[in-house]
Amino acid sequence: MHLLTEDAVLVCDHKLGKVSNGPTQDLVTVEGRRALVETNPEGKSISGCPNVGATIKPCQTTLKVEVGYSDFIRIDDRGVCLDTVTGHTDGTPPGVPMYTVLSAGQTFVSEAG
Repeated sequence: MHLLTEDAVLVCDHKLGKVSNGPTQDLVTVEGRRALVETNPEGKSISGCPNVGATIKPCQTTLKVEVGYSDFIRIDDRGVCLDTVTGHTDGTPPGVPMYTVLSAGQTFVSEAG
């Protein structure tokens, strides 16, 4: 399981909806890019989701991460984000669309699984 950096690519289930990244720590970098930590993927905007229609709401915001924070590796007492991060979006139908990691943003540092 690779650690996520600010270059990670997270997408909604519709594959074209890209999640914006916003790292909140400057203590640890991987190949010069800041590592993402607990709550970084939550509440982020999603752009480009093609799931639109008369009664369909596209994915626009990430909700709480359900899995994917490390219990072992922590930065400033917050778990680092792993490439297993996943959670729901605010798209329709409610409680169905998810966001997942397409690319960790690096392939150098990982947590043994």
